Amino acid sequence: MAENRYIRQTTLPQFGKEGQQKLKSAKVLVVGLGGLGIPVATYLNAMGVGTLGLVENDVIALHNLQRQVLYAETDVGKQKLTVAIEKLKAQNSESKLVPFATFISVTNAIEIISQFDLIVDATDNFATRYLLNDACVIAKKPLVYGALHGFEGQLTVFNYKNGPTLRCLFPSQPKQEEIPSCNENGVLGILPSIVGSLQALEVVKLVTGVGEVLSGKLLLYDGLSQSTQKIGFQVKPENLEIQKLLISYQDGGCNTLNSIASEEFLALLREKQPQIIDVRTTSEFKEDHLDRSINIPLAEISNNLNKIDFLAPVYLLCQSGKRSISAYNQLSELYPEAELWNINGGLNQLNLHIFAS
Repeated sequence: MAENRYIRQTTLPQFGKEGQQKLKSAKVLVVGLGGLGIPVATYLNAMGVGTLGLVENDVIALHNLQRQVLYAETDVGKQKLTVAIEKLKAQNSESKLVPFATFISVTNAIEIISQFDLIVDATDNFATRYLLNDACVIAKKPLVYGALHGFEGQLTVFNYKNGPTLRCLFPSQPKQEEIPSCNENGVLGILPSIVGSLQALEVVKLVTGVGEVLSGKLLLYDGLSQSTQKIGFQVKPENLEIQKLLISYQDGGCNTLNSIASEEFLALLREKQPQIIDVRTTSEFKEDHLDRSINIPLAEISNNLNKIDFLAPVYLLCQSGKRSISAYNQLSELYPEAELWNINGGLNQLNLHIFAS
C-alpha cells in the first residue's frame, strides 16, 4: 500500500494507521448499485476497504443517470455490475472486488452475507429490506440502512451488538403499493449521494471504532430545509430471535407465482402478440415501452380491470419485476382462475437481451 495514498485520513489522530489497517482488513457487502450503492461503493473503495462485495443484477437505463453518477450515457443498456467493477478497479487497484450478478433472495441471502463483516442495504424496496434484516439477524451481521423519499432521506444501523433491528422500528412490512419507490414517486438527483455518503461513514465507524454508531436512532434528513433530526427506538428482544427466513417476502405472500424469464418472453413475442399489462407510471411508460402493451399504473389497476382480458393470458411488466409482482398478487385475488404471468427482471432485463442481440 502506497504510504501517501491515505495520508489525509491516517494523519487524523482519532484514525491513524491503525484505522487504515482495519479498513484494509474489512469485508463489506453492498447490496444494490443504484443511487445509494454508488456513493457507498465509491467512497469505501477510495478510502481503502480491503474487500467489497457487490450485489446487483440490473441494467443501466437512461433515467438512472440523473442520480447514479458512476454511469455514463455510453453505459446505457449494460449491466450495472460490470460497469461498476471496471470503474472501481480503475479508481483503486488495491481493493478486492467480489461481484454477485444476482438479486438478493431467500435462496442466496444467508450464503452471500455470511462471507462479509457487515452489510449495506442500498436497495429500493421493502421486501428486500426485510429479507436483508432477517438474514443479518440470523448471521449476526450489522446492517447499515438508508432510504429515500422525494426530498428526504433516512439512515440508521440495525443489529449492531444486539441492538434494534428493522422490525423494531417498522414491525410490519408494508405492501409494495403502499410505499412508492423512487421510480414512482421521484427523487432529487443529489439526495442519494448525500444519504449514501452517510451510509459509507457509518461503515467506516463500524469498522474502525471511530465515533458513535447510529444504532437505535433513526436519522431523518430534509434536503429542502437542510435540517436533520434523530428519532430514538428501542430493541424488542423477540426480533433478535429469528432463526430462519420466511418462504417469501413479497407482499401478499404469494408462493405460487407464475413467472417467465426475459429470454423466454422475448421468444414468445417473436411468435405472437401476448397481452402485456405495463404497471409502471405514465411517465415511465412514455419514456420506454413495448409495442402494443397496455399501461395501467399499479396504483390504478383496481379501477381499470375492464382494460384487461382475463380470458386470455395476462403478462405483467414493470421496470425491474417488483411492482409487477404486486399487481400479480392483487389480480390473483380478484380473478383466481385467470392465467397470470410475471415477467422476471422487468423491462430492464428485456432491454439487456434486446441490446445484446
